[in-house]
Amino acid sequence: MLLDGKVALISGGGSGVGAAIARSFAEQGAQVLLGGRRVEQLRATAEGISGPRTVQYGALDVSDRAQVDSFVARAVAEWGRVDILVNNAGVNIKNRRLEVLAGEDWDALLAINATGAFNLLQAVLPHMRAQRSGLVISISSTSGVRPSSLGGAAYSAAKSALAALTRVVGQEEAANGIRASVISPGEIDTPLLANRPTPVSDEHRARILQPEDVAAAALFIAALPPRAQVPELVIMPASQMFV
Repeated sequence: MLLDGKVALISGGGSGVGAAIARSFAEQGAQVLLGGRRVEQLRATAEGISGPRTVQYGALDVSDRAQVDSFVARAVAEWGRVDILVNNAGVNIKNRRLEVLAGEDWDALLAINATGAFNLLQAVLPHMRAQRSGLVISISSTSGVRPSSLGGAAYSAAKSALAALTRVVGQEEAANGIRASVISPGEIDTPLLANRPTPVSDEHRARILQPEDVAAAALFIAALPPRAQVPELVIMPASQMFV
């Protein structure tokens, strides 16, 4: 078991990449606590994962600092530690071009995709510092590396902020035994595609990354020994150019 005895917290864990990472980690022996805004979806995901330990879940709106604090406190109270934090919660909108982008949509995307990760870090890092170890994995996007109209201005800005925040964690917390990695995927077949301005065909979905591809990248990073780190990993569909 590559992650035997590790405690992992995963935001946005009800579906897509978060659910795939939860499955991968749990199958490798980690105790997983899933967080998300749709509790019924979290329950279905948790109950569908098999592993040596029961996957647990709880309501989590990462933009709500009180709820974030309670979520992290629950993990620490039950298992005494947090070994891995996966910042995965993310949203996007259909009206993403600047000419139609509403101020409230900008605020919402930044609050969840960027500030939400900050909120979780603020709650988790004191525990990782105390135990002198920990790993942060942030699921960003190639839109954060190569901003584009495909992802949209708000999404690109938020993912860029998430990547920068995670890199600073790696710099500032290395002396405390804490590592930080950014995974920047290209197109992924997740429920987020429903918010594309133009519908995505089944053929296109079949060509792009699947959630389990990103989960495999996250497991690779999580299974490395403490002496090794991956500051950033870009993973793309073979059919998508990285330009």
